Amino acid sequence: MPAGNWTHITEFILVGLTEDPSLQIPLFCFFLLVYGVTFICNIGIIQLVLMNTNLHTPMYFFLCTLSFVDISFSSAILPNMLVNFLWVERRISLTGCATQMFFSFAIGSTEVFTMALMAYDRYTAICNPLLYPVIMNSRTCLVLLFGACVIALINGLTQTIFTFTLPFCNDNKINHFFCDVPALLKLACSDTTINEVVLVSVAGGLILISAIIILASYVYIVSAILKISSSEGRWKTFSTCSSHLVCVTLYFSTLIFMYIKPSSIHATTKDNAASLCYTLIIPMLNPLIYSLRNQEIKRALRKGLGIPSASQ
Repeated sequence: MPAGNWTHITEFILVGLTEDPSLQIPLFCFFLLVYGVTFICNIGIIQLVLMNTNLHTPMYFFLCTLSFVDISFSSAILPNMLVNFLWVERRISLTGCATQMFFSFAIGSTEVFTMALMAYDRYTAICNPLLYPVIMNSRTCLVLLFGACVIALINGLTQTIFTFTLPFCNDNKINHFFCDVPALLKLACSDTTINEVVLVSVAGGLILISAIIILASYVYIVSAILKISSSEGRWKTFSTCSSHLVCVTLYFSTLIFMYIKPSSIHATTKDNAASLCYTLIIPMLNPLIYSLRNQEIKRALRKGLGIPSASQ
């Protein structure tokens, strides 16, 4: 396109989930409820762990981290989304869009790494129980988490810089509910091949590496569980990581669908549904899954609420 025909833009319009005016208020109420549940349940998990000294272990340290990340993930996207349900013009500035993209990628990457660290923690606890206190000491946990955060910030910065160095012209309507890379690439008025390569190789690579760590950990975990002679012992051991396995399956299935493929084959409706799952729905479900499937969390919750346990 000749340079003279470009109309350079300074703001975007987020289409959101639908442009039907009759659905805006019901969607606002639904996602306000989602945000409230996400915030309350994740704060509840953090408070339970902090108040119960028997939960001061690496496993629950990473669970607290996951809860904090889930709150942050929802907070990076949902407030702006809720406001847009109530306004006809859903504008977001170029700077606001870049900021939202940076935080969503950085926080999302931190969640990916946290789930990988949780899998490694379970592998160490089940496959090397005698060395577990030595391997997963407080310093190691903090160093691993710090390294994960640094890599996540680099990923967020990389994706944001590469996306916003593209020229955007003429069409400023983002067919999405937040500023995500695949949606922005469709608006660029120059070749986006390099951006697609960066998205798939960097973001997709981090997802694959984390998925491989998780998969390898669970291969060893399952192998160790099968060596346990009693069925009760096998189930008790597996129950310590079953909730994590459910959360990982839900989260990674949507991430792989979104980012480990070229942007040219992205379908808007399916992408929005997948994005909705990993950015808003799964952060709400994570604490509920851990609360329902983790016996120690349930005992701590009963204790906090003053409800006697079933054994009493």
